[in-house]
Amino acid sequence: QVQLVESGGGLVQPGGSLRLSCAASGSIFSIHAMGWYRQAPGKQRELVAVITSGGSTGYADSVKGRFTISRDNAKNTVYLQMNSLKPEDTAVYYCNAHLTHFALGLNNYWGPGTQVTVSS
Repeated sequence: QVQLVESGGGLVQPGGSLRLSCAASGSIFSIHAMGWYRQAPGKQRELVAVITSGGSTGYADSVKGRFTISRDNAKNTVYLQMNSLKPEDTAVYYCNAHLTHFALGLNNYWGPGTQVTVSS
């Protein structure tokens, strides 16, 4: 009853930029936080960036200064602007939302993921 849809992934050269988007839909009462995780082959999933409904942000040390998370509350959408991309940023990027559904209550939801490949 809650769906997260990611977009914007693709192939980019080292040093390039990419902008990911994630839109949440459904009977959502309130979104408390949205974030981006990533998982490379053979690696555990890691938190990349998070933003609360109040606008507070947090980043993994590996992306600080290069990535920026933002959101549009009216559209239930979160963005991840990725600059100065490195090959080690290559991963499947997943959108996550911590929200309250009208009927289901509070829970975490995940998008299906979008592939980001950084290669020359």
